[in-house]
Amino acid sequence: QDYYGKELQKSEDLKTNACVTLARPLPKVVRDALERVHEEVVARYYGCGLVIPESLESCRILDLGSGSGRDCYLLSQLVGERGHVTGIDMTKDQVELAKKHIPYHMDKFGYQKPNVEFLQGYIEKLSDAGLADKSYDIIISNCVINLAPDKRAVLREAYRVLKPGGEMYFSDVYASQRLSETVRKHRVLWGECLAGALYWEDLYSIAKEVGFKTPCLVSASPITVGCKELENIIGDCCFVSATFRLFKVPDSSQAGPSQVTYSGGIVGHERELVFDANFTFKKGEVVDVDAEMAAILQSSRFAKEFLVQASTTTPQGCCC
Repeated sequence: QDYYGKELQKSEDLKTNACVTLARPLPKVVRDALERVHEEVVARYYGCGLVIPESLESCRILDLGSGSGRDCYLLSQLVGERGHVTGIDMTKDQVELAKKHIPYHMDKFGYQKPNVEFLQGYIEKLSDAGLADKSYDIIISNCVINLAPDKRAVLREAYRVLKPGGEMYFSDVYASQRLSETVRKHRVLWGECLAGALYWEDLYSIAKEVGFKTPCLVSASPITVGCKELENIIGDCCFVSATFRLFKVPDSSQAGPSQVTYSGGIVGHERELVFDANFTFKKGEVVDVDAEMAAILQSSRFAKEFLVQASTTTPQGCCC
C-alpha cells in the first residue's frame, strides 16, 4: 500500500520493467479508447501486459487490483453503457484517484449514468467486498496477483464470482524457479512485482485445483531488471511477463475432439482471432481442437462465433 500509494508517483519511478512490459501491440480500438482516459489515471498506472480480451459488449467485468482505474475506464468504453465494470484495489490512494475521475469519464464517453465502480478491498477476500457468486462474465488482472501472498485464495475467489462459461484473462509475472526467502522478503522486489512471482508450474496446478480448465498461454515477454544490486539478490532466476486465459467450464458441458470454424463476427477481429499462443482462428477455416478447447468455445461468450462439429482426429490442445 505504501509503495503504490505513496512511494510511486508515476510509472517512471519503477526500478524494473516488470510492470510496464507490453505483451503484444494494442489494437486500434483500444488505442483510441486509451486516448480518452484522463492523463492522471494513465500516469499513476503500473500494470504489465495486455488485459483487454475480445467480445466485451454488455459484459460484466471485474478488475482485480484496479489501481488508478486505467483498465476499468478502457473497458467501460468497450462494454458499452449496458455493460458494467467493477475495480477492486487494496490501496486507498489509488481507489480515491480512480473514483475522482468517474464524472469526467462518463461525460467524455457520453454515458447517462456511470457503468464503473471502485471498491477498496483485498483480491483474496472478494466476499468481504460484497461480490456475489456467479456475478461476472470476465475477470481481468494486470500485474497484481504476484502482490497477493495467497495466490490460491485469489484464484479460488475468482472462480467463485465468475459465471459458468466465464473467463479470467490476466497478465502477471512468473519465475523460472521457486524463489528463496531472501528474495521473497525483499521490500523493493515485492513492490516491483518480482518477489511474489509464482513459479510458472504452480499456476497450472493451482488453477486446475480450484476448478479452472488448463491455463491457455496468450503471450509472454522477458523481464529485465536493469539494477545490479537487485540482480545480485535475484541470482540466476529468470522472470517473464505472461498473459493467460482461464475458463470456468460448467460440469454439464460435454465435448469431444472437434472441428471448429470461426465466423469472423468479433469486432476488430473480423479476419482472424488470435485466441492464444497455440490457436489463431481464421474466418471460415476449419481447425481441429481437443475436447477441452471445444468445451471452452461451446460454453463461453465465444459460442455464438464458432461452429463446433465432432471430429475423429487427434487435435492440438491449448496447453503450451
